[in-house]
Amino acid sequence: MDVIGVNFVGAIAKIFDMVLTLYLWIVIISALLSWVNPDPYNPIVRALRNLTEPVFYRVRRMIPFVVVGGLDLSPIAVILGIQFLQWFVVASLYGLAMRM
Repeated sequence: MDVIGVNFVGAIAKIFDMVLTLYLWIVIISALLSWVNPDPYNPIVRALRNLTEPVFYRVRRMIPFVVVGGLDLSPIAVILGIQFLQWFVVASLYGLAMRM
């Protein structure tokens, strides 16, 4: 394939990797904020909750044992999912770009 196709697949892989890394940090910050119980009316806190809570809710529904003794481990499950996507999907896209 030509250089344009290689660059396109490489760019898709890089953008996907950047989006996953950004969301990883959003999940980490949201989990840390849940320990200190910040003001729920703060716009930053609301934005973080709006970005993470739908994903956490789906994880809690799909994996019921993620809540253990009142401790919610859904952020850890989401972080592991993000890591899997980065190690498998992004690496596969980079490998595809290299083989083109």
